[in-house]
Amino acid sequence: MSIERINLGRSDLMVSRIGLGTWQASYKQWGEDVQDLKIIDAIKKSIELGINLIDTAELYGNGHSEKVIGSAIKGMNREEVVIASKVYGAHLRYDELLKSAEMSMNRLGVKYLDLYQIHWPDPWEQIPLKETMKAMEKLYVEGKIRAIGVSNFAVRDMEEAASHLSKGFIASNQVRYNMLQREVEEEVLPYCKRNSITVMAWSPLAQGALTGKYSQTNVPKDTIRSDNKLFKKENLERIQKLLNVMSSLAKAYKKNIAQVALNWLLKDRIVVPIPGAKTPKQAESNAMSCDWSLNAGDLKLIAEVLAGIDLDYM
Repeated sequence: MSIERINLGRSDLMVSRIGLGTWQASYKQWGEDVQDLKIIDAIKKSIELGINLIDTAELYGNGHSEKVIGSAIKGMNREEVVIASKVYGAHLRYDELLKSAEMSMNRLGVKYLDLYQIHWPDPWEQIPLKETMKAMEKLYVEGKIRAIGVSNFAVRDMEEAASHLSKGFIASNQVRYNMLQREVEEEVLPYCKRNSITVMAWSPLAQGALTGKYSQTNVPKDTIRSDNKLFKKENLERIQKLLNVMSSLAKAYKKNIAQVALNWLLKDRIVVPIPGAKTPKQAESNAMSCDWSLNAGDLKLIAEVLAGIDLDYM
């Protein structure tokens, strides 16, 4: 299997068209079936199949996800993996950010981070973004990070962040993006296209709602997803029409529904979905989502179905 690689934004980092998210490596928040050893095997399988971008954050299990990744990549050729982590929104002051980066590197067992991202803009708007970006730039200039990224940033936030950099640039913006949650298509995606900023799509399978695994009588019960409005009975009913179409396409391409959902995101060259994987089997499924392409007719059919879906988030 050969997975295409593209530049991460304007950086020289080459990343696979699909990455691996590791929010699921946060103890039991994602369900009783979460096991460190299986996730380690999933990470190794992903890399074996050509997925080289592994995304994590200090927030995931209070650093536990980073430790799991560290165990998975120990002894590997460091150049074979692109490790991306994120600084917590409460650690955006200059000294705190520098400390957070060092602690993330220690947990991961690496001497540098390929991509370091601001997890969220300061939610309390008390820390000047200029202070945060100067810390990011210091890490970049010192070679402790190879690229600067942001996450969940609106266009105005990206513009301000970029204005405070003189020796670096914004390589990526990690945002929620999937068939059902397409808010970024209005402003963020066009802006990123114009400015050669890679969009890393988190929750590309809508936390499982786009896998065909769940129904009105079978919903996730883990801590993370139990309150997700996508799994309301009314929404699952409305999504079913889309899943039926995706099921037909999956059969035509000899794929599964999740692979159709991930492949749909690849229609934009700057988008890199980062689905999670609890097992090597899920990792293999992720990898097999990008060795083919939906055609123009398929995309038109999906767009028509999506236009008729109005989800209730109340």
